Amino acid sequence: MNEIEELFLEMKDTSELMVDLAYSALLYNSREIAEEVFNLEEMIDKLNAEIQKKSVSSAVKDKNVEKTLVMLRLATCIESIADGAMEIADVVLRDIEPHPILRMSVMESDSMITRVVVDKKSVIVDKTLGKTKLSSKTGMWVIAIRRGEKWFFGPDENTIVKKGDIIIVRGPKESEKELVEIASGRKRKF
Repeated sequence: MNEIEELFLEMKDTSELMVDLAYSALLYNSREIAEEVFNLEEMIDKLNAEIQKKSVSSAVKDKNVEKTLVMLRLATCIESIADGAMEIADVVLRDIEPHPILRMSVMESDSMITRVVVDKKSVIVDKTLGKTKLSSKTGMWVIAIRRGEKWFFGPDENTIVKKGDIIIVRGPKESEKELVEIASGRKRKF
């Protein structure tokens, strides 16, 4: 896969995560998740700029303007999706009260998405997700990890958790407290 295709894939994955997080932030009225959507928007902007530069460079080199136009349009569409996700998350950040039907839906839901920072004292640091058995022991599935400016989407059992990672998880509401205790290092065994 060439470099532009890899950038597109990362941009697509990022926008998909943004949409999931934005709806979750709205459903669960989570400012933390909404803030992550805004962080991801900055990443989308950087990826879009990089795709534009590489596409134009490729057009000059290959003399293929049509291919470049398709790439630029696709990047613009993905950017629009990301902007839409940001607008959804902005509702939470501006403390707009959700519609009563949406509020009822949240109250009836037994699932949630949350964001947790992994402390250096946590028992999951420097272990793979498979070794931690986090999902089977807590019911919380890691759907993304942010390590500094880098994101890992759909991490698998071989993904290593590092101190300072911000993990985005989905699972039952009643498991959130336990996950926070594990990630913070307050709970050393589970």
